[in-house]
Amino acid sequence: MGIIAIAACFGVIADAAPPAYDPLAVGAAEPVVVDLSVHDAERQREIPLRVYLPVNAEGADENADAMPRPVVLFSHGLGGSRENNPYLGEHWAKRGYVAVFMQHLGSDESVWKDVPVGQRLREMQKAASGKNARLRRGDVVAVIDALEAWNADPASPLMDRLDLDHIGMSGHSFGAVTTQAVSGQRPGWGREVWGDPRIKAAVAMSPSVQRGVNADRAFSEVTMPWLLMTGTLDVAIIGDADVEARLAVYPALPAGDKYELVLDRAQHSAFGDRALPSDREPRNPNHYRVILALSTAFWDAYLRDDPAAKAWLRGDGAEGVLEPGDRWQHK
Repeated sequence: MGIIAIAACFGVIADAAPPAYDPLAVGAAEPVVVDLSVHDAERQREIPLRVYLPVNAEGADENADAMPRPVVLFSHGLGGSRENNPYLGEHWAKRGYVAVFMQHLGSDESVWKDVPVGQRLREMQKAASGKNARLRRGDVVAVIDALEAWNADPASPLMDRLDLDHIGMSGHSFGAVTTQAVSGQRPGWGREVWGDPRIKAAVAMSPSVQRGVNADRAFSEVTMPWLLMTGTLDVAIIGDADVEARLAVYPALPAGDKYELVLDRAQHSAFGDRALPSDREPRNPNHYRVILALSTAFWDAYLRDDPAAKAWLRGDGAEGVLEPGDRWQHK
């Protein structure tokens, strides 16, 4: 009689080995999507939100009795909206995060939507301003303030749904500028360090160093975990951030829980919903897979303190989703 059979006779069954960590594994249930708006009375400003709420294993909307979930904020690029990047919101919510996608008036889709085609580029260039960068920073602070209020409000669909001790910040392009600004970057002027201490980790897609700014000084005070994502062809038609400016951020970050992904032949649109008119390369479906895997493992490691996720990031796991030519490093 074999060992397993003998063990079964005596009612002893060895525990099965736990499944290997996989940041791409999700349930079948789709998240619940809730559209909200924050009114910032002090600045007389509205901030539209799209919130992706996790659904439990039985497929029912998690109610107020469910365990509060970590929160991930996302800031869109120039000319975008809260509806952008649903592939991120849906996946993160399926992994148990409350994903909050912000819309920044003045640098959102309103800049170009009702403008004649021939004038759109000029209007977009005007919107890529220091004023809008500061407004976006204020939007993030106002949204976190609102989440704190809603989490305690019996009339809110978010009551008791949010673990606000574990907030992640993310964004693409102008949203990466926003992410950097609220996650520890020092601005190019003055002595203060920007940041909101309620944010615990950050993912910047298409990060950059502003032209004329000393990168070592700008990022010397970044203490929280950062994940940077860019591509070898990551150049936008608006702004002065070239590939060199995007790659200059990682070397300037202090050591300790800092990561950089460089996707081979990935253009600026690789992190967005769709191709851009300026694209010259076909989109690579594996780029989405890598973005989802690495960002999810990063959130698991630093918003959930999951040692398996951190080991995956720093071991063979991350390398396993990359293609030849992609670059991955950490410090």
